[in-house]
Amino acid sequence: MLFEFLIPRRPLSVQAKKNRKKWKAFVISEAKKTWSGTSPYNSGDLHVTLVYLYDDAPVDVDNIIKPILDSLTGLIYDDDILVTDVESHRRSLTGSFEIAKYPDLLVRGILSGKECVYVKIEKSKALEDYLQ
Repeated sequence: MLFEFLIPRRPLSVQAKKNRKKWKAFVISEAKKTWSGTSPYNSGDLHVTLVYLYDDAPVDVDNIIKPILDSLTGLIYDDDILVTDVESHRRSLTGSFEIAKYPDLLVRGILSGKECVYVKIEKSKALEDYLQ
């Protein structure tokens, strides 16, 4: 894994017309809290995993991807063209979770009881590894 962080807020939908600059600034500020890189990643293919934990009236899971990926451009990676694989999951905070199997940061998001998005970035695997 290259990097993970938590966005402790309801995600912005790609369809939202206002607050884009504020959203991007917020995502960047949260990512900077745990990003230890001195410069953006600039080669190779990346895999991004998103887990959106929602309260009620969730945002469409596919509509949260682009605003998050765009926000990380220039900080985590030079260009989001490096992202070749994306997993996006949405789960209700009222659901049941086997937290022993989750990364600590995702557990923290679940235990907060508030809408958030867990973001993990790692190097992509070979396509056949995803299709098995």
